[in-house]
Amino acid sequence: MVFSSYVFVFVFLPAALIAYHLAPRRVKHGLLTLLSYGFYGWANPAFVFVMLFSTVVDYRCGLILGDEGRRPAVRKATVTVSIVTNLGLLGFFKYFNFGIDNVNALVAAMGGVGWENFLHVVLPLGISFYTFQSMSYTIDIYRGHARPTANFIDFACYVSMFPQLVAGPIVRFREVEDQFRLRTHTMGKFARGVAFFACGMAKKILIANPCGKIADVCFDAGALTVVDAWYGIVAYSFQIYFDFSAYSDMAIGLGLMLGFVFPKNFDSPYRSQSITEFWRRWHLSLSSFLRDYLYIPLGGNRKGTARTYVNLMTVMVLGGLWHGALWNFVVWGGIHGGMLAFERAQGKDSFYRRLPAPLKVGTTFLIVTLAWVFFRAPTLSEAVDYLAAMFGFGAATEGGPLIAGLLYQPYYLLVMLVAAAIAWGAPQTWDFTRILTWPKAAWCTLVFAVALAVMVGQAFNPFIYFIF
Repeated sequence: MVFSSYVFVFVFLPAALIAYHLAPRRVKHGLLTLLSYGFYGWANPAFVFVMLFSTVVDYRCGLILGDEGRRPAVRKATVTVSIVTNLGLLGFFKYFNFGIDNVNALVAAMGGVGWENFLHVVLPLGISFYTFQSMSYTIDIYRGHARPTANFIDFACYVSMFPQLVAGPIVRFREVEDQFRLRTHTMGKFARGVAFFACGMAKKILIANPCGKIADVCFDAGALTVVDAWYGIVAYSFQIYFDFSAYSDMAIGLGLMLGFVFPKNFDSPYRSQSITEFWRRWHLSLSSFLRDYLYIPLGGNRKGTARTYVNLMTVMVLGGLWHGALWNFVVWGGIHGGMLAFERAQGKDSFYRRLPAPLKVGTTFLIVTLAWVFFRAPTLSEAVDYLAAMFGFGAATEGGPLIAGLLYQPYYLLVMLVAAAIAWGAPQTWDFTRILTWPKAAWCTLVFAVALAVMVGQAFNPFIYFIF
């Protein structure tokens, strides 16, 4: 089930909100947990048991870690169990097929016969997000940054909460710990949540999906002109931003409707003046997770210049691999890691820092866009071919007029212009909804109604990050 579907908007969401707000306070978390399990198990009920297993393990580990009388060795072993369990689940479901395929490719290259893949593992939706979220709970308790909850239902609700379950933001328990004990349900908070959800729906249906259609045509074309290739990857840059930020907006909005305040996940990333700044604005919950649970434990910038560069590369390559079990994502992470190291090496007095701000913004967007080629292309070789087409080294397409007729329709050109205007000039949803006025409420109602109307004619297009 996806947010941008009629069954969610007109069936699941109204029923869930009515049941939740009518339920007595003492059963709200249990009800929300059951609703979330139903939401998550809509496509495949078996996935619920994977999440439940992780939840039970981390809940029990949290209780042990919260006992201050436990010996340090026991506490260390307990947090290790939590980390190994979550990474083991993630590794098996996400990388088993990838590992077998690469072993077979290596064996075949050496003239041998590879293993028959007797087991094809299906990736549970959102496993990358909820394993990180659940694991952060036990690590924070181990570090003394959070307190364990004695209520299993509260913890199960925290892990499974349907607004941000499948694609984040990655919410740490300490960020909502007090909200589980005491939170307010006000009309102002609910109204802001509705506005968040409406804006997210509009971004998804009216901008991300049309941009995705352009990108799909270009990446499936096989051969492109230089202009078409650039047009396609810029469209994908807009698609992935508006698609993912739309989900985050809708998740934050749904949380507000339920009384929860989730952290901001995007901060106008395409306005960044460097790759370093980009990662302070893009997918904030993942960036901070990688910083606090990987970069800093590796030594951060405390062990010399060379080690800092190695740590940056390691974090970004692993961050790339977290997104998907393909070499494309490793290259994508390597590009960002290399740029982070390069920018750090330039220092604070570099020539680049003295350039005009618009030029720095444009250069950063160019680098990010080039890296997106590896993120979008199905294989590494196809990514290289697409880059070749962008710089005039690919084969010219014979279907140029036909492709141009599909790509440069006035509707798509208008969508691209609107996407650019919003990315670089419009206020963020977080700021736009902070103080709701009647004109803002009318605007949100209008774009939501238009999005629902347009959704009728669009093919099924789930959120990109659902597959990560």
